Amino acid sequence: QVQVVESGGGLVQAGGSLRLSCAASGRSFGRYGMGWFRQAPGKEREFAAAINWSGIWTYYGNFVQGRFTISRDNAKNTVYLQMNSLKKEDTAVYYCAASPPTRFRTDVAGTEAPYEYWGQGTEVTVSS
Repeated sequence: QVQVVESGGGLVQAGGSLRLSCAASGRSFGRYGMGWFRQAPGKEREFAAAINWSGIWTYYGNFVQGRFTISRDNAKNTVYLQMNSLKKEDTAVYYCAASPPTRFRTDVAGTEAPYEYWGQGTEVTVSS
């Protein structure tokens, strides 16, 4: 079992950058696929980025358009989401999620289906 805790959210001006971190507990973290999702006020949660266990494979939601980078450091049990060129519409609560190796597949990594463990979220507010 894995527990995940997000951090790094805050208030930033449009055009600025933030790096979100997701710290995971559990000895098997290095085998889990990881994802970032977000939920804006009044909207459904949407997929932002995913990464496989080794970090070799990454995948992004359509809205990212080259602005975000997901990465992981398995030695530190941490996944990151570097967000650049932030826009006001990026304002949302960002969630980290973990998918056990038995469920993670690249063809569904952009959906909530394979993710079994979710954090409480970290809030990102982008001001204009």
